[in-house]
Amino acid sequence: MKTRACTLALALASWVAIAGAGDPTAAKENVFETKPLGIKVSIKMIGPYTQPADLQIICLFKHKSSGDTYQGAAKETDTHLGGILSELRNRGEFVGELGETFLFAPPNGTIPAKRFMVIGLGDEKELSLNSLKVVGRIAAREAVRLKANHVAWAPVIRDEGNTTIDVGQGDRAFVGELLSAYDTEKRFQNQGLADKFSIEDVVIEAGPTFFDGAVKEVGEGIDSTLVELGRRSGTPYFSTGK
Repeated sequence: MKTRACTLALALASWVAIAGAGDPTAAKENVFETKPLGIKVSIKMIGPYTQPADLQIICLFKHKSSGDTYQGAAKETDTHLGGILSELRNRGEFVGELGETFLFAPPNGTIPAKRFMVIGLGDEKELSLNSLKVVGRIAAREAVRLKANHVAWAPVIRDEGNTTIDVGQGDRAFVGELLSAYDTEKRFQNQGLADKFSIEDVVIEAGPTFFDGAVKEVGEGIDSTLVELGRRSGTPYFSTGK
């Protein structure tokens, strides 16, 4: 009985540490391991203007001449950044075509992220899960190129007034392609075709309404993606011949 009680106490202590119960300000978070890739992927109830990161990424639709929608996290992020996002779009200096990127260093005292990247989603009417897959591949490759150990991403699609796709399914599409592209990057590194570098963690930022759905979809998506990656050919990309 004493052994059982000790085991239960240890289990409870571990759960408390993971949940951050000692810190009432800790954001709710669910962490997934991605062995053998080694990236910790998490769903976290936090906004892109609050999460510390080497690289914070959000998505924006193609600019509308009639005016762009900013609600919730999208509005708060733009406000914290002093209107940089809306200024870029209104001036036509970031169009927002699918896959278009814009990178800058947030002004001191605005948000905790060291660098901020916007990835275009294209025309809002053409949004699909494939759009989020494109974003996932770009996010992985840009994070490696910029040597960003700690990456965070918020789609802010709902905050731009769009309800076309389920938030959890969109997150799943993004994460699946991010892991797939990162696996290729690591294979290049292992074959001496690129410098060694590893992303340590990727935080998917989600609002309270969508948190549980995102946890379910992303968890299932990671499992299936890792199975697919395990089936990839181990043959080197190049051969020197005889």
